[in-house]
Amino acid sequence: MTTTADLAELARRLRTDDLAPTAHLATLEERFESIEPTVRAFVPEEGRWGRLADAATALERRYPDPGDRPALYGVPVGVKDIFHVDGLQTRAGSSVPPSALAGPQAATVSALAAAGALVLGKTVTTEFAYFEPGPTRNPHDPDHTPGGSSSGSAAAVAAGLCPLALGSQTIGSVNRPAAFCGVVGVKPSHGRIPIDGVIPVAPSVDDVGFFTREVAGARLAAGVLYSDWRAGDVPGGEPTVGAVEGPYLDGASSTGRAGFRDHLEGLAEAGFDVHRLDPFPDIEDVNRRHRRLVAAETALSHAEWYPAYGDRYADRTVELIEEGLAVDVGELAGARAGRSELREAIHDAMDAAGVDVLLSPAAPGPAPAGLETTGDPVMNLPWTHAGLPTITLPASETDAGLPLGLQCTARFGRDEWLLAWSERLRAAFV
Repeated sequence: MTTTADLAELARRLRTDDLAPTAHLATLEERFESIEPTVRAFVPEEGRWGRLADAATALERRYPDPGDRPALYGVPVGVKDIFHVDGLQTRAGSSVPPSALAGPQAATVSALAAAGALVLGKTVTTEFAYFEPGPTRNPHDPDHTPGGSSSGSAAAVAAGLCPLALGSQTIGSVNRPAAFCGVVGVKPSHGRIPIDGVIPVAPSVDDVGFFTREVAGARLAAGVLYSDWRAGDVPGGEPTVGAVEGPYLDGASSTGRAGFRDHLEGLAEAGFDVHRLDPFPDIEDVNRRHRRLVAAETALSHAEWYPAYGDRYADRTVELIEEGLAVDVGELAGARAGRSELREAIHDAMDAAGVDVLLSPAAPGPAPAGLETTGDPVMNLPWTHAGLPTITLPASETDAGLPLGLQCTARFGRDEWLLAWSERLRAAFV
């Protein structure tokens, strides 16, 4: 599959006059018109290329001097269609009138614009970022799901339609589609990337995430998207890594577990010291608690929309909200309290084993066939519940050419260290 330049390389070329934004858009339009009808990563938009040409021309006039150009000058980005963008409707993959969902522009979109990025368009999401699939297909095999709920964003980056795309994660909506599509997917420590201007699912565990092709591009994007990114906060030396074992791995398929073993062997051959530990002796309780929390908070998030437009919701979304309406205040409070309890338990397990990064499968296996499901987020759920930073790294492919990803997790707040370490870990698979 032909790919476009990685984010870091493309941004360098655009900033240094090696490539003009208007010229890049002309080339990108040809690629888009060739690939997008099959992948269907973007929400259709009339006048897309005229809008972009005007924005690129204005950008070139504003920054004639390469030395003045911001970090993402002229870079086209995809934005998941639960993020509000000035001038574009937000539909959230639903049939609810966009006027009912409208809101002020997302803080992350404003940050990207301030850094010189151009919004290529809205990317397809599952309905309200839950499980009802959209039309997007996996670029590696269009008969397979790209994952969800950030389906379009992951597929757009994998297909080379844009080098950076925004997503969100409430259970596994960044890490899982990144694994299925063979790209890098970053979910931050909870709260470190602003979520203002994004339609909520379950705010206690919602996070803005993003997709790139390589970790270097992810580090560049992090400097723009994080409100408190500390570029100089980098670790010294190689990380000590811990491979998760125990009942948690029962959620992976035999193909997924075999791939994970291969990934660990590859890291060991590259010189990493791999420890083994089980931070989830109560994984079933964690899974149940998170799902009840998500149901309850989704019901709260839709307290105005659901009574007015519930007949337009997909059955899966209705089932989630109806379940959430039955969760009482005491159970919800307990589920919320469980987040910090799990975080500390994971930290304690890492301290006891003396490890810096935890490794696990990024998905149960390769992308499932068909478009009726977006796959199971069970491999991502506990890390999301604990609010820890995670990154999916492309690590291998099946004999059928479907990607398998490795999920890396660090302590809360150690996002800078995790991305630095991930560059070294990723090198073992290149």
